Amino acid sequence: MERKLYEKIVMNHKPKERRLRNAIVSFIVGGLVGVLGEFLLELYSYYLNISSSDAAVFMMVTLIFLASLFTALGFFDKLVNKARCGLIVPITGFAHSMTSAAIEFRREGFVTGLGANIFKLAGTVILYGIVSAYIFGIIRYFLLGGI
Repeated sequence: MERKLYEKIVMNHKPKERRLRNAIVSFIVGGLVGVLGEFLLELYSYYLNISSSDAAVFMMVTLIFLASLFTALGFFDKLVNKARCGLIVPITGFAHSMTSAAIEFRREGFVTGLGANIFKLAGTVILYGIVSAYIFGIIRYFLLGGI
């Protein structure tokens, strides 16, 4: 088959990308996750009678727990397919990647399975998060004159 004909067939069957729709859905779902986080923050602050910074810890633990639970139950990926990247905000996305790796490698044992592979997906996030924080810290140090 000729290359041009093959490329034409591929282009005809390639799914169309809906960038604007995906961006709007992600924006709305990400905003709803933010609203849920704020609701939990206020709820824990009020009912537990604690400071906002202490309530923030409870809120983050709750979001991590929910993302891990939904991943373990097998429907977080289905939610992400519908909600696009709006659900993969840093804290829930990190919990999802850790739980996914733990589930995938659990049969290999605690040390060689979980221990060796739990950071397989999240390791790059940790690595580049630390490296970028270090670089931006150095830049900030020099921009603020060593303060």
